[in-house]
Amino acid sequence: MHDTPATRFDPNLESVHESPRDDGRLELIVRRPTVDEREIVEDAWLDLDSGLVGDRWAMRDTAKTPAYLAAQLTVINTRLLAAIEPDRSRWPIAGDQLYVDLDLCEEHLPVGSRLAIGSATIEVSAEPHTGCAKFSARFGSEALRWINSPLGRAHRLRGLNARVVEAGTVRRGDAVRRA
Repeated sequence: MHDTPATRFDPNLESVHESPRDDGRLELIVRRPTVDEREIVEDAWLDLDSGLVGDRWAMRDTAKTPAYLAAQLTVINTRLLAAIEPDRSRWPIAGDQLYVDLDLCEEHLPVGSRLAIGSATIEVSAEPHTGCAKFSARFGSEALRWINSPLGRAHRLRGLNARVVEAGTVRRGDAVRRA
């Protein structure tokens, strides 16, 4: 196995590692009503069947998406986003729904871990959340290589997939804690 080439983002990994492990915070909620459309909301209902209510995820063709429930929600670390995109107004184009200041590292949050946010509870899925061509177009190919590197995957730099296991309301500023 060869080492991952250094990137301009590597010095920012320390900041990502400084994310809280136990008492994080929900910093942004983004609903995606249609492709490439984003709505920043102050609160949202997380539903067992629909995921984030009003998000286009619930309208997916399940035959084409075998990991359907495993990818009900996507969660990304805001310190990672700050490392690749200092302009916070561009963060919603990452395509995730829940933006948190919490350590998402696989070692800290193994598959099956549960997170309480507001009155809802979500569970970390085994389905990896990886960057794609859209992420590369929005944040650059170097950012995509960094998050998809072996180091990036181990630290879940692209974030994680989750599913709702207890429906409830989440609000911007809510604590994010292991349940």
